[in-house]
Parts: sequence; C-alpha cells; structure tokens
Amino acid sequence: MRFTQGRRRPAPSVIIVSLIDVLLVVLIFLMVSTTFRQTPAVKLALPEAKTDQKAGATPNQLVVTVVKAEPHLYLGTRPVTLERLRSELVAQAAAISNLTLSIQADIGAPWGQVFNVMEAAKAANIRTADAVTKNITGP
Repeated sequence: MRFTQGRRRPAPSVIIVSLIDVLLVVLIFLMVSTTFRQTPAVKLALPEAKTDQKAGATPNQLVVTVVKAEPHLYLGTRPVTLERLRSELVAQAAAISNLTLSIQADIGAPWGQVFNVMEAAKAANIRTADAVTKNITGP
C-alpha cells in the first residue's frame, strides 16, 4: 500500500478564532446590558378601583399573588405554602428594614387566603401592605 500525502490546503484568509472572540464579547455585552422584564407566573383578573395601584419592582418590595386555583399563593413567581410564605416574610423583614408588601389577588381568589397573607405580613412586622388593582376609566 502506498500512502501519499496530499497537498496541504492553505490556511483560510479569515481567522475564525478571532471571530469567535468578537462574537463572545458581543454576546456578553448584550447579556449585561439587557434588562429583563418580570412577568407574572399566573394570569390574573385584578379588581377594579378608581385609583391605579401597580406593583413596582423595587428591591424593598415583595409581591404576593393570590389566585383561585391551587396553589393559591405565589411569592414573586414561585408557588409557596402559607408556612413557607410566613418564614420568607420574616426572613426578608429581618434583612430589609423598610420592606413593603404588594398583594395581587384575583377577583375570584378565596378571601381567607388574602387574609392569611395579611396576617403573615403582620406577624413579620411588615408595616406597609398594598393591594394591587387595575384602573377603571370613568368619572
């Protein structure tokens, strides 16, 4: 058997390693500069009010969502039990002195669950608890 070495191909004129480096830098730049929007975990039909109360995304504000279906309680976007919610509120209230709580409750959510959230906030010494509503148009 005769093995022959073929002609070596010339190196490509475009250096791919440097293109990968540039692509990686652009990817890191886009990841760092992009702001992520926090979307709710569940679809809510908020109660209507004449004044609009919306939950903001501030570091000293927690959002608790109460829905009709099981599991009734969500802390941020993750489902929690009432006991877990109480322990999370106590821990967050101990870490942040001026912590506020926003309660988003569905129109058909059980009132007992909303009351339990308010009791848990009171037990955690959270002084400000707001109800989130949507604005109705009219006089």
